[in-house]
This record gives sequence, C-alpha cells and structure tokens, in this order.
Amino acid sequence: MVTVEIIAIGNELLLGDTLDTNTQWLCRTFTGLGGRVERAVLVRDERPAIVREIRGALERQVHLLITSGGLGPTDDDLTLDAIAQALDRPLILDERALALVRATYERLAAAGYVADARLTESRLKMARIPQGAEPVENPVGAAPGVLLRLERTMLVSLPGVPAELKAIVTGPLCPVLQELFGAGVFRERELIALCRDETVLAPILREVSRRHPDIYIKSRAREFGADVRFRITLSLSGRDPALVEARLEEAARDLRDALARARIETEA
Repeated sequence: MVTVEIIAIGNELLLGDTLDTNTQWLCRTFTGLGGRVERAVLVRDERPAIVREIRGALERQVHLLITSGGLGPTDDDLTLDAIAQALDRPLILDERALALVRATYERLAAAGYVADARLTESRLKMARIPQGAEPVENPVGAAPGVLLRLERTMLVSLPGVPAELKAIVTGPLCPVLQELFGAGVFRERELIALCRDETVLAPILREVSRRHPDIYIKSRAREFGADVRFRITLSLSGRDPALVEARLEEAARDLRDALARARIETEA
C-alpha cells in the first residue's frame, strides 16, 4: 500500500486565520486512490521547521510526501528553498518552470489582470526549483507545482491556494499519481446504531475489528440527547474493487449480527 505524508506550510494556518481544508481534501483524495495517509502536520513559514519535517518523512521512507503552501513570490514563501536545503541541493532557475511562469504572466497581462508580463525578480523566484526537480503546470495560478523523484520517496510540492492545489492534483499530476497508486479504490459502508451509550458499542466494535483487521471501523455520535444515534463507518482501500466490496459486505454483515445479538437496532 502506498504510504502518504502531508506537510501543510503557512503561519496563517497556525495562527487560526486560515482553515486548512487542503489537508482534508488531500487525505480523502489519496485514501480514495487506495493509499494510506500516515501523518499530516502543520508548520510555520520557517526554514528549519520545514527542513526538519521533510528529513523526518524521508527517514521514514514514505512513498509519497506532499507539501502545500510556500511556493509564491514573497520572501516568506520558503518551501522550495527548504526542500533544497533538506536534500543538500542547489536551487536553480529551471527553463521549463520559467516557460510556465512566463506563459502565465503573458496570459494575465493580455487579459488585463496584471500591468505587464515582465519577469521581475519576484516572478523569477517561482521558477527556481531544487536541482533535479520537475515543474508541474499550474492551470489556475502562477507558481508551478514541483515534483522530485527520490530513491524511495516521491516528493510533490503544491501551492497553498485550494483552487490551485486541486487543479494540479486533478489535472497535470494525474499521470504521476496513477503511476504511483495504480488502480486503487476506496469504499465505505455506513450503519446507524440506535444506542444511547457508546461504551456499550465499544466492545462490539472491538470484537468485529479483531475478526476483520483490515477494515477500519469507527463510531461517531450523530446527535446528543435521549435518543442518541451512532453513525458507524466501515472503510477499506485496495486494488481489486470486487474484493474490497466483498470484504466490506462480510464485515458489515458481521457487525449487524453482533449488534442484533446485543439487542441494538440498526438503520442502513
């Protein structure tokens, strides 16, 4: 199974000014491809913090490492500089990245969105990437994504603007993700348990989980009060859709039977 780690970068995330919706979306996307997100972390726009997290992920030999944020033209956009430092590589002005940035500003200038298409130092900054990296077209914004194929890890750096991040992942990055994940699938089933006490559910879920160790089973209260209802989800990732469906159905049937024995009613 492909393991994934995510590093979301930005002071605004840790100040509480901006909600980190990117990580949630990335988790669902990679889980849906059949991967396993093992770690996600928020860090400030500080080079040592970013370097530390990147080196830690590489030491853990994660298959896919994603960074979001810090690719822009301002001085506090430090992600690529930190990646270069973490890998002990120089930042270089990449001709392919430069062509992408140039084309973007020519398009923006023609539409009247910016005053001109000159490649200022701030704009050139977005074309400087770690040596050996590949730029990834950004269909929405100016800063290209960056792809590094390392010995054991594929490192992808994405912009922090959600629309740009999603456009890259669902567009130009698709062939890379297909190469890494193959034909992975993610499936989920849901049951509603009419039970007022989660401590009653806990040993039942524990026993069903023991019999189906590959299935992730989680209970969540849907509401509070006299008639508490718990939403129980069962989820599984895999390569074979038919096998995933069959194993989920077996676990769901086992869970329904166990709840019935405990006189707990369920709704689909």
